Amino acid sequence: MAMELELRGGGFLLAEVKPEQVYVREELNEDHLQLKRMTHNFMVKEVAPKIEDIEEQVEGVVREYMRQAGELGLLGLEVPEEFSGLSLDKASTVVVGEEVPRGGSFAVSYAAHTGIGTLPIVYFGTPEQKAKYLPGLATGQTIAAYCLTEPGSGSDALGAKTTAVLNAEGTHYILNGTKQFITNAGFADVFLVYAKVEGKLTNFIVERTYPGLSLGPEEKKMGIKGSSTRQVILEDVLVPVENVVGEVGRGHVVAFNILNVGRFKLAAGAIGSAALVLETALKYASERKQFGVSLNSFGAIQNKIAEIATKTYMAESVVYRTAGLMENGFHGLDLTGDCRKEAGKILEEYAIECSLNKVLASEVLDYAVDEGLQIHGGYGFIQEYPIERMYRDSRINRLFEGTNEINRLLVPGTLLKRAMTGELPLLQAAKSVSKDLMTSGLGNEAEGLEGLNQLVQKAKKLCLMAAGLAAQNLGVSLKDNQFVLMGMAEMVLQVYSMESAVLRALKVQDMDVPAAHKTFVEKAATLGTFAAFNVLEQQAKEVLCAVEKGDSLSTVMAGMRKLLRRPTVDMIGLRQEIARYVIDKESYPTL
Repeated sequence: MAMELELRGGGFLLAEVKPEQVYVREELNEDHLQLKRMTHNFMVKEVAPKIEDIEEQVEGVVREYMRQAGELGLLGLEVPEEFSGLSLDKASTVVVGEEVPRGGSFAVSYAAHTGIGTLPIVYFGTPEQKAKYLPGLATGQTIAAYCLTEPGSGSDALGAKTTAVLNAEGTHYILNGTKQFITNAGFADVFLVYAKVEGKLTNFIVERTYPGLSLGPEEKKMGIKGSSTRQVILEDVLVPVENVVGEVGRGHVVAFNILNVGRFKLAAGAIGSAALVLETALKYASERKQFGVSLNSFGAIQNKIAEIATKTYMAESVVYRTAGLMENGFHGLDLTGDCRKEAGKILEEYAIECSLNKVLASEVLDYAVDEGLQIHGGYGFIQEYPIERMYRDSRINRLFEGTNEINRLLVPGTLLKRAMTGELPLLQAAKSVSKDLMTSGLGNEAEGLEGLNQLVQKAKKLCLMAAGLAAQNLGVSLKDNQFVLMGMAEMVLQVYSMESAVLRALKVQDMDVPAAHKTFVEKAATLGTFAAFNVLEQQAKEVLCAVEKGDSLSTVMAGMRKLLRRPTVDMIGLRQEIARYVIDKESYPTL
């Protein structure tokens, strides 16, 4: 049975999605909440008190907490029960991912191990590889590192120079090369190494004890100082042929799809970090007095608090929606056997959404730490205050798992590729929108959340119109016009963010949750959606002015003006109300 259009990767652009089709945070069950509380307690009571030791890389500290996390089951959330894991759903990985940042740089070691370090074997390993390696990875007895980046190839993963040559006996591959910026390298037991076999990328499981594997010194980093980051040097390392992950020459399938899920998991950590930043800033603003009153009584500070909360709400809505999509894809898949083809298809399906998650959440976090530090004033620049470390630590997220620029370019590139292969009727939809705008109006405007949903549909049409005209007028040259592609990516990002926020708000109104939370969700969705639409409008104008000229541009702009009509909204009033609610809660409002 064909997947419904709106549930296909990127299909949200072409269909009107209903609230019941999205997963929202408010649907977390008691098992999820208990897991979240357990993780919170572990991070706050055990790991956080040792943040200074972690930051100074005191030997054995991170390794010990990884072992303890394994005992609690936190390292095996996505590992099948048959291999000492818990076989939990994607929402479980999100609630844990949100809490782990309370341990500072420990979160980086945790994420690298449980995500890109373990999941290549879960999704692409043979049954024998799973039986051999997953129990240790799930319990923390074994720690993993992911080795893709090289000194000369970062975003250009296929440009890797590391080689793997089959020995004369046909029993081992001989690996030579250097991997750069490898998280967990200093204490990892297993390395997922990418090397080229006859010019084609292949993934290998390389054990630390194999002769010829050595490490460079620890990198001196701006942030995430407590995580181990080193070069991994391979000199005639003999790796058994049975340690090939996936297929020889198909390492790009493993690499790119594991990065997809890594981006999704990074976003979960980023929204948890943004909520922690808000909590930290709220505490400081309530205690710090200026001119005889608390900082949080000033409108300028309240404005920052409201914006951080709203942007976090938008990113959170995107992450939980995507968790639902991915869980729907993986539901019923047997991960104990050879599932590489099925898993690869699912991860590839949601490549667009995973990139959007990563870009949005990492940029929301950077906004949050910047404004959080500003709320602290001069004290925010002092190491004694945790916001100083949070500020430095956040910056890596826009580089991790593919830079945000690469992830933005992936979005329109994937959409256009799927349009060309007939997977998504993107160009047909774009032509239909352009035709409708020239021949008809848009009907009456609703109010409240239904009005917001109408605005989302206008945003989709605006995005489709701009993308369609860019593809029509630039043709094959569009794939090399990164100025236009970046504008298209930003439009898609805003559409996904708006729709996720509004559908969540619509769904929550019919749920058994406190009235105050329903009000917060509606106000945050309204403020966030109107702000996103303003960004979308600007990007659409820039793209259209780049691909249309003269009378044709005037005609297109006339049609575009129909889509830009929207009700007025008191943005300042919304910020004031959101700020008051958040200040009263003393944290980001979950429920």
